Amino acid sequence: MPSSYQPPTRKDQDKNRTHSQSETTNLKSGNALVSDLMDRKGGDIFSIRPTETLGKAVEVLRDKRIGALVVTDAAGSLVGILSERDIVRKLADTPGKTLPQSVEDVMTREVQTCGRDEPLLSVLKRMTEGRFRHMPVVQDGRLSGMLTIGDVIQYRLNELEHEALQLKQLIVG
Repeated sequence: MPSSYQPPTRKDQDKNRTHSQSETTNLKSGNALVSDLMDRKGGDIFSIRPTETLGKAVEVLRDKRIGALVVTDAAGSLVGILSERDIVRKLADTPGKTLPQSVEDVMTREVQTCGRDEPLLSVLKRMTEGRFRHMPVVQDGRLSGMLTIGDVIQYRLNELEHEALQLKQLIVG
């Protein structure tokens, strides 16, 4: 064997190896923030006053095709949240007498909120653990939008679809 010959080693192959998956690419979606989703969705907020009736709230929920309303005072500050679930529970407790009741008697007063700079995965975890589907977004002490669990899931599905398309293009060329 000539003295200049050296058999190939694994290290020789490393320079030709590609890395389609890395910690960075696999955790990319974990870096998504509430602001990423809200920039796509927009900041529409539907609210109701605490003194309004549940009948009025049900009409707004139906007309806007939404599942929850933020409850705000005259200054626009968040004082509660009213979801379809809250109303259904009250309907079960007071059949035939629910719709004239006031929003403040049924709303959830301790509202979980998130900020625009919070990671989406953190928000999703809190929503799942707390068993709620709507979370108001607050920026600089003021309401700036409403996030739903459906929004988060749809955002992630879109990301996965985009990633799959990129991989397909990489493979096909």
